[in-house]
Amino acid sequence: MLQFRNGGIDVTEVKADYFSILKREEKQRGFKVYNGGPSLDTLYVSFNLNKGINKAGKPFVDPIKSKWFNNVEFRQAIAHAIDRRKMLNNTYQGLGDLQHSMIGVQSPYYLSPKEGLKTYDYNLDKAKTLLLKAGFKYNSKNELIDAEGHRVRFTLITNAENKIREALGAQIKRDLSKIGIQIDFNPMAFNAVIEKLTNSKQWDLLLLGFRGGGVEPNSSFNIWAAEGALHQFNKGPNPGEPPIKGWEISDWERKISDLYIQGSQELNDPKRKAIYAEAQQLIQENLPFIYLITPISFEAVRDRIQNVKYSALGGSLWNLYELKIKEE
Repeated sequence: MLQFRNGGIDVTEVKADYFSILKREEKQRGFKVYNGGPSLDTLYVSFNLNKGINKAGKPFVDPIKSKWFNNVEFRQAIAHAIDRRKMLNNTYQGLGDLQHSMIGVQSPYYLSPKEGLKTYDYNLDKAKTLLLKAGFKYNSKNELIDAEGHRVRFTLITNAENKIREALGAQIKRDLSKIGIQIDFNPMAFNAVIEKLTNSKQWDLLLLGFRGGGVEPNSSFNIWAAEGALHQFNKGPNPGEPPIKGWEISDWERKISDLYIQGSQELNDPKRKAIYAEAQQLIQENLPFIYLITPISFEAVRDRIQNVKYSALGGSLWNLYELKIKEE
């Protein structure tokens, strides 16, 4: 952003925390901030549902925590306890909307809440009711404990280089404290996050996102395939590794994986829509990812670049053959 403001580069992505600064400087510095509508990026928190053990015989996830994380009512309670509207208004300055699906709203395969997609409003009473139904209870200090008396406490990780995610993580820590859960928030280097996801598989709760995958749902097959390399919430063995002892694929995971295969093979468009609608509903019911915010897609482009037709689908340079550079 500093390079762009000083004239060193001609195009830059505009994130919510920079928007107001750049918008004020448009005329003064000779550029325009383009609005492409809802981004295709996804932003989420995800629990580690992996029940496997490593080569040394140690579980990837503490068995006590794993029991919590693999309880769907626990995950649904967490979804109700996160104040996403506050995230949107405070961290994103209102520049976006609440996110409910892995498929972007621009896609013809997007299932909207109006069409029946399950959503999770911010409701602490609902969250507490779900926790009590799942066998949790509160002690005299109003701390959440499980049926065996263990305090519900776990670690949230994200990449420290991303200030927006750091702000969101701090809010999630505060939000979950309101239902008696203690979060240890640990931002770390991005490479360290990837190491945990792909190799050690030892993590509790993750705040991360996927960059835009286009309007075709099958572009995210590697996430939803049960054996996919990006199947982060229940990661299987890497290529060339032996089977993981104790690794289990749940029925709903396998069903989503199968639906994505069916969708890729179906040529009848209404039938494809129905297949991906079912997949979206299954994901929202089981919450392997708790989706947070869809930001608006902004890009700043210098005025000397002409014929810009900015789109969230292709950015500012998709029509390169039409662009012209005005000599200064």
